[in-house]
Amino acid sequence: MATDDLLRTVFRTTRVIACVGASANPGRPSHFVSQYLRDRGYRIIPVNPGQAGNRLFGETAVARLSDITEPVDMIDIFRRSSEVLPVVEEAIESLPGLRTVWMQIGVQNAEAAALARSHGLTVIENRCPKVEYPRLFGHQDLSDISAA
Repeated sequence: MATDDLLRTVFRTTRVIACVGASANPGRPSHFVSQYLRDRGYRIIPVNPGQAGNRLFGETAVARLSDITEPVDMIDIFRRSSEVLPVVEEAIESLPGLRTVWMQIGVQNAEAAALARSHGLTVIENRCPKVEYPRLFGHQDLSDISAA
């Protein structure tokens, strides 16, 4: 269970988030959650094979996590629960600095969570950072919460 203290720590120590299932459609949750986090000061790397090469959230979208060549602190997964395990496996294999696996509201996968935890990663399931961030910090930006 992710406590408020754990969530605060994740938000304070995260700078780069790979959004798995990022959408260019502003009506999709992956779009408005990513935009919200970007507006708070996080760098969002969109991951979606259908958007690869396109610009989203000020970044060039990639097809797969393994296409990311820079450090990522957290992955935010917008996939069906049944599709999470391969995402976590790829993240573990290709993102050596990864610290957090975040599964969106309605997304839970015990096998993926256990695998991530066995690799020392923090796992948050069935929660949304766009809900948790303002609940914990209001609508401050990252520079406001980093020192708090």
